Amino acid sequence: MAAEVKRKISAASARSHTRNSKSNSSSSFPSGFFILLVFIIGFLAWAYQSACPPEPIKLGSPDGLPITTPRIKLRDGRHLSYKEYGVPKEVAKYKIIYVHGFDSVKHYAVIATSASPDLIQDLGVYIVSFDRPGYGESDPDPKRTLKSLALDIEELGDQLGLGSKFYVVGFSMGGQVIWSCLKYIPHRLAGATLIAPVVNYWWPRLPLKLSQEAYSKQFIQDQWSLRVAHHLPSLTYWWNTQKLFPSLTVIAHSPYILSRQDKELVPKFTAGRAAVEGQVRQQGEYESVHRDLNIGFGTWEFDPMEIENPFPDNEGSVHIWMGDEDILVPVTLQRYIAQQLPWIKYHEITGAGHMFPYADGISDEILKELLIGKN
Repeated sequence: MAAEVKRKISAASARSHTRNSKSNSSSSFPSGFFILLVFIIGFLAWAYQSACPPEPIKLGSPDGLPITTPRIKLRDGRHLSYKEYGVPKEVAKYKIIYVHGFDSVKHYAVIATSASPDLIQDLGVYIVSFDRPGYGESDPDPKRTLKSLALDIEELGDQLGLGSKFYVVGFSMGGQVIWSCLKYIPHRLAGATLIAPVVNYWWPRLPLKLSQEAYSKQFIQDQWSLRVAHHLPSLTYWWNTQKLFPSLTVIAHSPYILSRQDKELVPKFTAGRAAVEGQVRQQGEYESVHRDLNIGFGTWEFDPMEIENPFPDNEGSVHIWMGDEDILVPVTLQRYIAQQLPWIKYHEITGAGHMFPYADGISDEILKELLIGKN
């Protein structure tokens, strides 16, 4: 009898304990917690998906974008698309590889399209312009570095038979690329010209005060875009595609980046572009403009101001050309760089903006200074 009573008490206690456990569990994890948890997980999933760029659009047949210009196949299997200007390379006296700028393609080779045809013929100038990786009709390079692009340029020269030495000219972000050529392939250069070359505000030997002052004069949205590219490159795609804050002014084609002279040169700058403008970002923004930002404003493995003169015996020359009213590239930083590297010939044009090589006669001056040492 006693044993039976004990079993009943135990059963009741167990049921009571179960109810209490359910009650405690429910109070410990209220429904609001689960809603918040789901929201956080959903937000993180959305953020991750937004930060991951889509795969680049495929080039070539049978189901990719059309290829309209010649391409070479590089040693790593990628293809580099190019376009030739001037006299045939077989009879050329001077051979130049041109590097296009940010958000651009091989068709916009300003020294070839704006220079006098008579000058190019008289001097015997051959110019080849190529789509940098991810732009136009050149394959993307997910492993792209400062050095890899210089080696692409070297291989382009070799496959086109430009000889042991050639000239390099770059405009804007393409001008920045020329620093890599001076660093990694100086033995292949006959001369080099940097036209309004983009400056990385985080180069170690730029004085902090001077760099910060120049940086503070940039548009606020540009400061943020460059800050993301430098410190959080994995978020560059998200930052420049999200709609909460304005993205980089250059990507948005903002008119506010144009100086007085730039506005006057817009008709020349845009002439004939309609037919090929769609090629610039046709593979996707990430592999073109966004990767450009990450490379150009990331942490460099070398400092341009530590580069040694590649022409100690004056067998060639290096030039920087700048406009003193350039809104995109601070002239104060360019002046400092030229002072630190006295072997560079620095040319500053009064009243000129970023697009000054499109002005009448300027491309002629740039070519003559580089090739024959006079304007």
